[in-house]
Amino acid sequence: MNQPTPPPTEPGPYSKMEQPQPVSVEVKLSGRKPVVTFTMMGITIAIFLVQMLGESVLGGDVAAFLGMKINEYILVGELWRLITPVLLHGSIAHLALNMYALYVFGPGLEYHYGHGRFLGLFLLAGFAGNVMSFLFSTNPSLGSSTSIFGLLAAEGVFLYQNRKMLGAQAQRALMNIVLVAVLNLAIGMGSGLQIDNWGHIGGLIGGFIFSWFGGPRLGITGTYPDLAVGDQRRPPEVWGAALATFMFFALLVGVKFYLYYFLS
Repeated sequence: MNQPTPPPTEPGPYSKMEQPQPVSVEVKLSGRKPVVTFTMMGITIAIFLVQMLGESVLGGDVAAFLGMKINEYILVGELWRLITPVLLHGSIAHLALNMYALYVFGPGLEYHYGHGRFLGLFLLAGFAGNVMSFLFSTNPSLGSSTSIFGLLAAEGVFLYQNRKMLGAQAQRALMNIVLVAVLNLAIGMGSGLQIDNWGHIGGLIGGFIFSWFGGPRLGITGTYPDLAVGDQRRPPEVWGAALATFMFFALLVGVKFYLYYFLS
């Protein structure tokens, strides 16, 4: 039996709704100059000049002797040696390499982190690196590479956590960061030079912890058409990440002191 053909229906008013078209929006970015980056470079270079002056006038690098990481002196209470090595260097080549790395990574990170948080990252990574060197290496050490490796870790974390905002370029840049870190650690292990790889590893860990929990999380703020890219991370999170990072490595120092004085 044939079924009756239903009568044609007239299209309703919503049957052919137009699909929304993408709209280009100009996003405003806040301008920040890398004040901390260039200030740290200037201070470090000035201190190196003091080191050179001390060698030529006094016959020895007094600044390095007073500030480099020397385990025996740290164990008798000279705790400043867990941070002052980041301002000291052993040669012009050593200084130039670290200042170049700071020039490459510093401005971009400081732009997103802001001046205070970037300075905190630099110092916490340096502290973490010197703590790890204090724990696992008996050799004296100096140099800002502990902080530089922290910046490297922070750059990787920033790219990963904000990959949706940054697009496909973030994945390529992230792979480059990982490659640079691995190659530098491999060179430090196999070159035969006096490279403090424990300091580098500590800087990576310290920079990673702080940036993972306290680094910038980008998002769009404002209302159309006045939109801007802003950091969604709240200040209490940043302060909490800084305190947790510092306390973690300070606790490791305390364990070292306990083992040295009570169990040795």
